[in-house]
Amino acid sequence: MPNTRLVYRHRWPVRVMHWINVVCLFVLLGSGLQIFNAHPSLYWGQRSDPGRAVFSLQGGVDAQGAPRGTTRIGSHAFDTTGVLGASQVNGQWRSRGFPAWATIPGPGWLAMGRRWHFFFAWLFVANGIAYVGWSLFSRHLARDLVPTRNDWHGFGRSVIDHLRFRHPAGEEAARYNILQRLAYLVAIFVFGGGIVLMGIAMSPRMDAVLHWLVDFVGGRQSARTIHFIIAVAFVAFVLVHVFEVLVSGPLNQLRGMVTGWYRIRDDNEASRHD
Repeated sequence: MPNTRLVYRHRWPVRVMHWINVVCLFVLLGSGLQIFNAHPSLYWGQRSDPGRAVFSLQGGVDAQGAPRGTTRIGSHAFDTTGVLGASQVNGQWRSRGFPAWATIPGPGWLAMGRRWHFFFAWLFVANGIAYVGWSLFSRHLARDLVPTRNDWHGFGRSVIDHLRFRHPAGEEAARYNILQRLAYLVAIFVFGGGIVLMGIAMSPRMDAVLHWLVDFVGGRQSARTIHFIIAVAFVAFVLVHVFEVLVSGPLNQLRGMVTGWYRIRDDNEASRHD
């Protein structure tokens, strides 16, 4: 039986801010979809001209009078009845972008959805600033997230190991690998920074301050589209993250992110799965 020991992998500021982000992202996604449902179409540029949407969710009825939901991406249309475009609310069919179960706080409470979204958006921003500041001060960023030369040399092996669902053992398991480091850096600075900037760029009140940013991305509607795309990227990141947690030992991973203590195996011949 392989030898195991506990190592202190995650310090308390990382754990606290991680769980704050979990709550923020959950509420931001649901309330964001609630806001999106008020006008479930995306455009590129400054204007939202009818018939010029690059993406839209439409509801209606077919030739037989049955409910029909349609997702349009450019000139391509897809039948998504029951999920996107048209879905049931309290047993009745409604024309709505995303289904009621995906929206927060309710199926049609737009004003409260906006309040929830803006409150948790500012909490997300404050938490992000605190995380970056603490990471710089404690050298968590340089020590644990910025890839080293050895990390880059092992990039190919790390990709192959992930594709084969092989996970590190021993001291390698006590630190982030190259793919984790890159994924977290992208999530923090590209996705996190980008979605906040695009959210600000959508606000008419920010034109006098960030008009250059609105012009740079091509207009307020472009900012809204980019904001939506990054939100989808965040969802993809979370799904991959959760999948990796499940296949690499969910109890051990949860213990690490709740208590800070993570169990590693010192026997390199042991199974690479926890």
